[in-house]
Amino acid sequence: MTVSVLFYVIIAIIVVDYALERFLEYLNGTMRGVAMPAEVSDIYDEKLYEKQQKYELAKSRVSFWSSTVSFLFLISMFVFGGYGLLDSWLGTFGFGPIISGLLFFAVLTVISEILEMPFSWYNTFVIEEQFGFNKMTKKLFVIDEIKSFVVSIVVGGLLLSGLFFLVSWFGEQFWVLAWIAISVFLVFINMFYSTLFVPIFNKQTPLEEGELKEAIFAFSQKAGFMLDNIYVIDGSKRSTKANAYFSGFGPKKRVVLYDTLIQSLSVDEIVAVLAHEIGHYKKKHTLMMLAASVLQMGLLLFLFGLFLKEPSFSEVLGISFDPEKTYVSLFVFSILFTPISFFIGMVINVFVRRNEYQADEFAGRNYAPEHLENALKKLSKNSLSNLTPHPWYVFCYYSHPTLYQRIVALRTLKK
Repeated sequence: MTVSVLFYVIIAIIVVDYALERFLEYLNGTMRGVAMPAEVSDIYDEKLYEKQQKYELAKSRVSFWSSTVSFLFLISMFVFGGYGLLDSWLGTFGFGPIISGLLFFAVLTVISEILEMPFSWYNTFVIEEQFGFNKMTKKLFVIDEIKSFVVSIVVGGLLLSGLFFLVSWFGEQFWVLAWIAISVFLVFINMFYSTLFVPIFNKQTPLEEGELKEAIFAFSQKAGFMLDNIYVIDGSKRSTKANAYFSGFGPKKRVVLYDTLIQSLSVDEIVAVLAHEIGHYKKKHTLMMLAASVLQMGLLLFLFGLFLKEPSFSEVLGISFDPEKTYVSLFVFSILFTPISFFIGMVINVFVRRNEYQADEFAGRNYAPEHLENALKKLSKNSLSNLTPHPWYVFCYYSHPTLYQRIVALRTLKK
């Protein structure tokens, strides 16, 4: 592929990706104000529904401007040779290809953070504040941003430097060893995410003795699920929104309940939510999604290996081809992979939504579908969730079925 053809292909991918995102947002916006299905019509009264619609509109506007700024930056860097200028500037320091590559991505990460920061700040301290969700202080916001940046630089730096090292030693066959290494890393993250990474941002404390803990242990024993680690996370210091999740394998498995979840739901409703999470474990969804991630990573690395030494990948950025500059090829490949990644994401979402139905069914059969339905309704109401998203938007982006779809399935199970 010639450099000029590759240039227009990249520009087309960037433009089409942005346009498709905006089109799906537009379709989703056309559903505002439509009559809600009977199954969810009792969640919002007229006043609260109007508030939810305003909240959805405010979020979509911020999303539009954030995406637009990122889109214009990306296009400008290609059109005006910004990436070539960045590489030339880094070359003046005389670093080797691995350090230069790490700095190349670090600078782009910093610029991305700077561009995104105003929108993140506005979303937190204007929109979330206006609609009664935000509990975060400005100091905590800054601390979170610094921590997130440091973690991403450290973890990303280790992964990238390892990748660059393998390429320099094994050439186009690097992908096999890289696949093995990243697969081990993914397993490690799944096992230790809650014990190593979550404490950087949140405090987790064991669930105290009482009615809730007794009810949880009673259900877990009934379901044949040995559970020792139940923790409460202090989500209320950032938001009023509630959540719960399950992480780890074997003795490292852990259930984490947000303190806002405990404040919002009854004991039966919390146990129903927990039953849903246990359903994921019993159905081996965590292992299946981990396997899917490993396979996807293998495909990505294999394809990258095919184009590793393609000179046009460097020249399209205005950079003279150098086989040791793996980072240049990696950056261009990440953009070319965007359409494939989008479709892979849609396929994965189909399976994830199926998993959610199965976890709901497990909770309904082993506990009580009405308690899970009530919990889902309360959580949706408390977070002003969109109850009428456009079907195409759901298909492309949603990892969970809509509340309406979940309630229909639960009531069918109940009958």
